[in-house]
Amino acid sequence: MSSSVQATSTMDAFFGAPGPDQDIVAKAEALQPLIREYAQQGEENRRVSEEVITAMRDAGLLHVSIPRRWGGLGGNFRTFIDTVAAVGQADGATGWVSALLNSSTWFATLFPDQAQEDVFGANPRASVAAVLSPGGPFMQANSTKKIEHVEGGIRLTGEWGYSTGSLHADWSIVPVRTGEDENGLPVNSLVLIPRADSSIKDTWYVAGMRATGSNTVVVDDVFIPEHRIVPIGDFATEQYPREWAEEDNYNASFVPVAEIVLSAAQLGMARGAIELARRVGEKPITYSVYQHAKDSVVHQIELAKAQSEADQAYLLVIRSVAAIDSAARDRRPMTVEERARTRMDNGQAAALVRKSINRCLSIAGAFSFAEINPLQRFWRNSETASRHALVHPEIGAEVYGKFLFGIEDNVQPF
Repeated sequence: MSSSVQATSTMDAFFGAPGPDQDIVAKAEALQPLIREYAQQGEENRRVSEEVITAMRDAGLLHVSIPRRWGGLGGNFRTFIDTVAAVGQADGATGWVSALLNSSTWFATLFPDQAQEDVFGANPRASVAAVLSPGGPFMQANSTKKIEHVEGGIRLTGEWGYSTGSLHADWSIVPVRTGEDENGLPVNSLVLIPRADSSIKDTWYVAGMRATGSNTVVVDDVFIPEHRIVPIGDFATEQYPREWAEEDNYNASFVPVAEIVLSAAQLGMARGAIELARRVGEKPITYSVYQHAKDSVVHQIELAKAQSEADQAYLLVIRSVAAIDSAARDRRPMTVEERARTRMDNGQAAALVRKSINRCLSIAGAFSFAEINPLQRFWRNSETASRHALVHPEIGAEVYGKFLFGIEDNVQPF
């Protein structure tokens, strides 16, 4: 670690950083009534309702950070966070799908120009659903069953989950082991596959985030041309194979973006839960002298803490996206400090959101858990989403702590 790191560097990201495009955020806020209306239906059907997906697509809200070159809104990642948070405030699962479809579609803009033409050329409104993890002992669906190197590309058979938004996507991105490096270590690549060459296996049966439809993508002996195959290491080190890169978002850092976008919907969930908790203020507290919960000092303090924790989470997240957007604007790679701090901020934001929502449950009391109460849905969705591997608070703390001590030990696989 450089000795030039100063205590003030943790705040530098805010200074002169690009702000959000409020016109784009307003598009999401305008859809909140519709999203709330269909939230329960999405929960029951285990997928976001098509009425909501269509409305978001028509408003450009599935292409928030897609370059204007391809007809996207071209919003920076501060705009991305604020827009998805507005969706998540109405329904957490819809916010999560919005975040993952937006970010996965952005991933496609880092592929070679020919691959971008494949995705967006004939359909500028195309969406992409990505799976980045090669899987683990409990993710046996993430497997490349067969890969054959042929002239001009590979032939591929396999299954990959959990692919959020795959039911609404035109393309998939999945990880594939495509070879070995000079040291005999595996080289994993991300490959782009059109929906027409894949199928979806219904495997998403969960306690929370039910409406995300994070099912399994299945591919059976499909040809993938070379221009749609990129080593993950190239993305991680920002050696993007795209040629045209005039817009800022073509230069954003892949790994920090992939991490911090996972906080966006969770910020919205905290806001939605607080909104519901505030409505309890006019109700009496059973077995007490309080005819209105808002007169109870305990409830006042709990609500204040819930709001403060949600605010803290937001400040941590926008600090990270300020660094991402500033680096992209300045055409420079993010520093090791910025990358490590982003992983830390992401985990801490999720932990703060969980605490905030749990306070809201206590404010609202046992009725919080009634199925007709959307508060329990925010709670279940948050408890599930905040345990995504890239959001793990302790891993984030280890990554950042090693940096602060100057220990060169990579905890992240890429």
